[in-house]
Amino acid sequence: MRAVNHFAPASTPAAPPPDAPSLLHTAIIHAIADAGGWIGFDRFMALALYTPGLGYYANDSTKFGTLPQSGSDFVTAPEITPLFGQTLAVQVSDALAHTGTDEVWEFGAGSGALALQLLDALGTSVRRYTIVDLSGSLRARQQLRLAAHADKVRWVDALPAAFEGVVVGNEVLDAMPVKLLARRGGQHGGVWHERGVAVHEGAFVWADIATDLRPPLEIEGPHDYLTEIHPQAEGFIHTLGDRLTRGAVFLIDYGFGESEYYHPQRHMGTVMCHRAHQSDDNPLPDVGLKDITAHVNFTAVALAAQDQPLPPGQSWSVLGYTTQAHFLINCGLLSKMEQASLAERALAAKLIMEHEMGELFKVLALCKGQPWDAVGFTNGDRTHRL
Repeated sequence: MRAVNHFAPASTPAAPPPDAPSLLHTAIIHAIADAGGWIGFDRFMALALYTPGLGYYANDSTKFGTLPQSGSDFVTAPEITPLFGQTLAVQVSDALAHTGTDEVWEFGAGSGALALQLLDALGTSVRRYTIVDLSGSLRARQQLRLAAHADKVRWVDALPAAFEGVVVGNEVLDAMPVKLLARRGGQHGGVWHERGVAVHEGAFVWADIATDLRPPLEIEGPHDYLTEIHPQAEGFIHTLGDRLTRGAVFLIDYGFGESEYYHPQRHMGTVMCHRAHQSDDNPLPDVGLKDITAHVNFTAVALAAQDQPLPPGQSWSVLGYTTQAHFLINCGLLSKMEQASLAERALAAKLIMEHEMGELFKVLALCKGQPWDAVGFTNGDRTHRL
């Protein structure tokens, strides 16, 4: 789940051009036909979110905002309060100093709110701020928002062969396409299938095919079970490991460690959709008009870094893993809240309250080079629980 207001009044969200959903629907139907009548859910999710000009993250809908009346679908931490970015900047500054670098790389910068908060807080310690974002419409909004820092900010749509600096990704991993695995029958004798998408009478429908793919843990119990695996997120970590020559990575998202992710009671998976600050669990209708996400398996992400073969002399390791609440408190959020107005304190509290974002959201830090005691993990580090 993103930070959505489940009690927000219904409203009509700002939509892409009227024909965009039907064009995207048709494009996906053609992709399924070209693939022989079935595509895996990861392919469907990629098309629904990222088809140029039509997918959810590639069209001109509002997406980010605090209220549905704005036409937005969900709110992320930087839109809730600027104290999020100001507090994260404490850790980023710490990482820049320890890695001897002066560039920040942000993946999926959304509205540009986090970039603005970090740039304002970091000042001269950042020589350049690079945004990696595939969305042309979001890039245009970011350029407007970051006009005061135009001399430092640049945009790229792919990583160079080698780079250094501090990487930040807030709610990036959850938007990476996942594969769905469905077990029919129990732990003993059950058959695993990959769940994908087919077409019936012009509508998208679920369709399963037998597969050798498995979740990383044996799932106990006699019941049917639906879950996800995250090869694209793991591939993203491998790309960072190959190309980051020196620096650190901070990934903030909602999710769990492996044992909790694949708990027998979590039998319906974690895929969710968000539109007009409401959520649902059916990604097949309204393609292009709503966000599609899945919770992050942080153990898989950490192992993708730890198990990646690298040339001699290079180290790619976990620097820390904790809840967002512990991380932000370690970085000084409480002292910043003391200086804020009552209304600002109430908003900032959402970042650390257990029933809001404090416990479900986690922070995973990776390091390329010599590790250090990073400030965000001084108390409450959960690396041993990955």
